[in-house]
Amino acid sequence: MSVEFKDYYEILGVEREAGDDVIRKAYRKLARKYHPDVAEDKVEGERKFKELNEAYEVLSDSGKRKKYDQLGANWDQPGAGYGGAGGQSAWGGGGGAGQDWQFEGTGFSDFFEQMFGAGTGGGARRGGYRQQARSNQPQKGQDVETDLMVTLDEVYHGATRTLRLRKPGAAAGDASAIQTGKVKIPVGVQAGQMLRLKGLGHPGINGGATGDLYLNVRLERHPDFHVKGVDLYYDIELAPWDAVLGTEISVRVPKGKVKLKVPAGSGEGDDLRLGGLGLPTGDGSFGDLHAVIQLKVPNTLNAKEKKAWEKLREVSTFKPGE
Repeated sequence: MSVEFKDYYEILGVEREAGDDVIRKAYRKLARKYHPDVAEDKVEGERKFKELNEAYEVLSDSGKRKKYDQLGANWDQPGAGYGGAGGQSAWGGGGGAGQDWQFEGTGFSDFFEQMFGAGTGGGARRGGYRQQARSNQPQKGQDVETDLMVTLDEVYHGATRTLRLRKPGAAAGDASAIQTGKVKIPVGVQAGQMLRLKGLGHPGINGGATGDLYLNVRLERHPDFHVKGVDLYYDIELAPWDAVLGTEISVRVPKGKVKLKVPAGSGEGDDLRLGGLGLPTGDGSFGDLHAVIQLKVPNTLNAKEKKAWEKLREVSTFKPGE
């Protein structure tokens, strides 16, 4: 079964020439609509949200976007520069020579896995088959690495995910070539952390042990928060009068909703920290939530509003820069 090409630009509703800021805004707008917490149709919302996450994962990463743009819709055609399984699999797999490992259960679509999946090449955890043993001594098989998309819910509560993989060279209908492994996602797992599945890599040489599978954790993007370590950052958009006079707003956090008091005289970029409302660390403690103020001004004014602003300018003693 062929793997369907995904037009990530169409998914986000942006032009191919769109800049990073346009892509980010388009993602946030759609992700807020389809996030499973707010979508009317939870099943469809979850499917769409994952699709949006994947599109943003590619288009917000300069390296992935460049590869995606270069290969295009003919990514799986002979001569397109892609060295994977030619799209003739219902599984995801890695691109490039020696990278035709195929996976199910990583949280990414088959198309993403085919184009950006299992990493092999140089390095301690990235390698294809050794061409030959340098001696008759047993040698451990090379390890394999691929990405694992983890949701914030899994970060908070932990999870066990089942992965199925087919090793290089296996025939499409050879069920005996399929291996299953269970990966435990611990509470407090962080982006970039490696999770190991022992013995699911390349076979050893001269009786050596089988290599391992390493899963590079990627955190699912959230429309409202961005993650730094175990801290969450949330942009609060405020009108000038609320920043000047102070206000109280409701902020939706992963644990629910909290009331946030914005002190009078708050300014652009001010960081209002809410301790213990970030991500779990794995030892029972939590990071913090940082609410960062973004000031917004009205683009249009009616006659009454304009008059009020003019009056404020007339009576105000505030002098910027002093």
